Amino acid sequence: MKYYGKIGYAETKETAPDVYEEQITERDYFGDVTRNTRRWQSGQNLNDNLEIDNTLSVVADPYALRNFQAIRYAVWNGAKWKVKSVEIQYPRLILTIGGVYTEQKSG
Repeated sequence: MKYYGKIGYAETKETAPDVYEEQITERDYFGDVTRNTRRWQSGQNLNDNLEIDNTLSVVADPYALRNFQAIRYAVWNGAKWKVKSVEIQYPRLILTIGGVYTEQKSG
């Protein structure tokens, strides 16, 4: 299965004197979905949480190779999914994605 989507990178920036926040930069990537699984995770909520354990193999550009440690999420099937791990297999990055990514709100 082919993949095309955005990957979100977090960069910590000073937004006011001594106030630092993560700001997200999104970039588009092509690749393949090499693993496509899902499961329901029981939790403290009334309804179970959807967890996926998918692997995306994306063609990395120089930015991705320099900033792989800053990857926070990948957009897949219309949702932002947390990136649980990143493996470099030049010229690709292998991303394992899991639960739904939730934006960090400041303040």
